[in-house]
Amino acid sequence: MAHEQVDCLVIGAGVIGLAVARALALAGRAVIVAEAARTIGTETSSRNSEVIHAGLYYPENSYKARFCVAGRRALYRYCRERSIPHRACGKLIVATDSKQIPALQKLVAQAARNGVDDLHWLTPAQVHDMEPAIRCVAAMHSPSSGILDSHAYMLSLQGEAENAGAVFAFSSPVLAGRTDASGMLLQIGGEEPMELHAKTVVNCAGLHAVSLARRFQGLSAEHIPPFYYAKGNYYILPSRAPFRRLIYPLPEQAGLGVHVTLDLGGQARFGPDVEWVDGIDYRVDPRRADVFYPAIRRYWPDLADGELQPGYSGIRPKLQGPGQAAVDFLIQGPKVHGISGLINLFGIESPGLTASLAIAEHVLETSTET
Repeated sequence: MAHEQVDCLVIGAGVIGLAVARALALAGRAVIVAEAARTIGTETSSRNSEVIHAGLYYPENSYKARFCVAGRRALYRYCRERSIPHRACGKLIVATDSKQIPALQKLVAQAARNGVDDLHWLTPAQVHDMEPAIRCVAAMHSPSSGILDSHAYMLSLQGEAENAGAVFAFSSPVLAGRTDASGMLLQIGGEEPMELHAKTVVNCAGLHAVSLARRFQGLSAEHIPPFYYAKGNYYILPSRAPFRRLIYPLPEQAGLGVHVTLDLGGQARFGPDVEWVDGIDYRVDPRRADVFYPAIRRYWPDLADGELQPGYSGIRPKLQGPGQAAVDFLIQGPKVHGISGLINLFGIESPGLTASLAIAEHVLETSTET
């Protein structure tokens, strides 16, 4: 079996792995990206709402809050400078009952603590002027929320990483690893199995990051969190949507509620819901749309029966299970687990796409830890 020495190995070529590979390569590091699939971004990174989040919902000073706000600014700049399709279409967070107004006020205060300073309240009449189809008792407008072409963004990250010297190895699953004093010895599968010794290993394996970490000999079990799959189903509106902005209800347990997002062509997508599952299965059950109708009609009462069609699904890499409080991104470097050169990224769910460039900069800084 072949045995090579490398500087940096990034495991996973989703949006986070791509951003990390780019940051490391631009910093002058020699980078190999090992991806189990045949191409980039085949799982969580390509099965989401493609929303650029403002940073409203997350606890102050959490990774999610800090990286979302910084990442959003960096992402808009990145897209503008490289002509990546995107639009700051804005978002309305709507209260459909007067009992929800305190929760909306609390959300405004949380956003302010996170450094989001462009929100403003809307009366029902103002909402009607902006989005005539929406019914609510109050709303908050987030003008810096938006949408992007996530595949174009990932292709750009890949291209810049490669231009800086990064090498991509597709169909190359990382099977296991063993730590030593100077890094990790990893077993790589695929058509040409090999062993590879890396000084720095960044585990960006997304849905598989926790299960992979369990196969790293030398990593204590106390540093490996529990893990859950939360499936989110999306349904599409085949006809032209009567919205120009994203429409979100108040957040709910484990998600942001059944909201309306738009793609860059204007087609509406409704979702995601939260379906706790035991494995990866992307089939969308048409019957689940039955619970979408009453949720959507709270803010869009004109939705007709039978209009929603199955779209697609994605799976969130959750670190908390049903009924448990939400937890932050978990990013562990040597200062946490004591293993030289190993950085594990666990639970990188929403707002991971928005936060990707900021997460990559943090990983770059962490890679110098000893």
